[in-house]
Amino acid sequence: MSADTVIYTLDLLGIAVFAISGALAAAEKRLDILGFVLFATITGIGGGTVRDLLLQTGEVFWIGNTAYLWVCIGASIATWFLAHFFESLRTVLLWADAMGLALFSVLGTQKALAWDAPLLVAIGMGMMTATFGSLIRDSLLGRPAVLLEPDIYVTAAALGAVSYVALASQGWSQEAALPLAVAAAFALRSAAILFDLRLPKYQPRSGLKP
Repeated sequence: MSADTVIYTLDLLGIAVFAISGALAAAEKRLDILGFVLFATITGIGGGTVRDLLLQTGEVFWIGNTAYLWVCIGASIATWFLAHFFESLRTVLLWADAMGLALFSVLGTQKALAWDAPLLVAIGMGMMTATFGSLIRDSLLGRPAVLLEPDIYVTAAALGAVSYVALASQGWSQEAALPLAVAAAFALRSAAILFDLRLPKYQPRSGLKP
């Protein structure tokens, strides 16, 4: 299997996972089937759309290849029929979102590097790809934005992006660097979910008003 095939397969998988998380969020709000499709699509392609626009790739990825849209639609319809099997939609949503976060933080970074973006910009594009779909979803649904919650989220995306840049700069092949970087991001996000890991909050200095 070629590197391009691996990347494309992972990209579709990431879209599907994020789309499922969007559809599960719609299920929490008890929306209709069109609501499932809408929020699955927003979550699935939102971050990548912003990335492509900022990178000025010439064509947003899902316009040139509508397979991404069909994946979102298929994932939303499947979730519509299967969501009621899950006792806790929030738990499933957290883990689906964690996998999507890990995949897209790396795939977004890889695409930015392919367009000759500077390393720091590529890392930022990876983080944006992984988080902006969820941000748009949560904002439209009136839910607390997952990336603004105190537990580790954006940091996990940053770890995936930085890990891929570090491995690629050391000459690792895409086939090896991609899964290792994804695993690093997913492991950190998983630890945050399981052990309630949080970054320290800012504490005002004594004598200053909060």
